[in-house]
Amino acid sequence: MVAAGFVLAATAAAPALAGPRPATVAGQAPKAPKPTAVTITGEGMADISVTAQEKPQLFNDLLKEVSFLGGTGSQISAPKTASLGRKFSVVVHYDNKPRFAYDLYPMASGGPKAFRPAAQPDKKKASPAWFLGRMTMSEALRIAGAPIPEKPDVISGGIGGGARVIPEDSLPTGRDLDTLLAELRQLVLLNGGVVLVLAFLVAGVALIIRHRTR
Repeated sequence: MVAAGFVLAATAAAPALAGPRPATVAGQAPKAPKPTAVTITGEGMADISVTAQEKPQLFNDLLKEVSFLGGTGSQISAPKTASLGRKFSVVVHYDNKPRFAYDLYPMASGGPKAFRPAAQPDKKKASPAWFLGRMTMSEALRIAGAPIPEKPDVISGGIGGGARVIPEDSLPTGRDLDTLLAELRQLVLLNGGVVLVLAFLVAGVALIIRHRTR
């Protein structure tokens, strides 16, 4: 009887001992969502989707173009519409759900511009704000497939793996080199003349001092 009572008591206590374990797991904070895709849309072009899984390098490059545009006020005043050029809308997806949207103007006068609209895909309103875009914006969008002319004077780095390209018209011609050498020669002669004059002056002062000390 005593043994049977002990077995029944242990059996009844077992669920109580095992009960808290699932509760601790369920009580853990859920993992924060991560950006998984970037979509690019624009007038007269097919929609572009770049995922972190399929193209991680390009995805990271595109994410850098908009990652600094949230949570801060405007950097610049609203530019004139005529100076902005073509608009490309970029939406960042978290766990395959659209969350943040931005308008990028890679060909704006005075450099790339970016705009954060008040209406966001996650239904949370944001304060509208204008920003100066990164100089790599046009190349990042172009490599992703956006119809943007190539800019060879942009340092692509991680975007395209290339280096800075200097346009041919900025290279000096043979006549420019001759002019430069002639100017350098004149400068050297002028400096040499100044050095000789200073040397004569120093020698003269030294002679005067010697005569006075005798």
